[in-house]
Amino acid sequence: MESDEKATIKMIIDSALHVVKNYISKEPDTIISVEGDDKEWTVVVEVLERKVVPDTQDILGRYEISLSLQGELLRWRQTMIRRRSDLIEQTEEE
Repeated sequence: MESDEKATIKMIIDSALHVVKNYISKEPDTIISVEGDDKEWTVVVEVLERKVVPDTQDILGRYEISLSLQGELLRWRQTMIRRRSDLIEQTEEE
């Protein structure tokens, strides 16, 4: 892709999943959100941190992955860790 060409949302999701698998070394569970602006894309992905029996006790981590408009990795950070069964309350800002 040329440096001034913008990535499609599918390309952004594929790039974020590549980051999860190859850099964070985790298995993606759910894409929580994909947002873009005139500077970058932000993808929030939930990953399986640890498999537990019963699966309601699996440990999930939530990562925020920032990509350039062309889909290049800028940064990532873990924003949450929880048990699969934990109830998450969404606020208006989220």
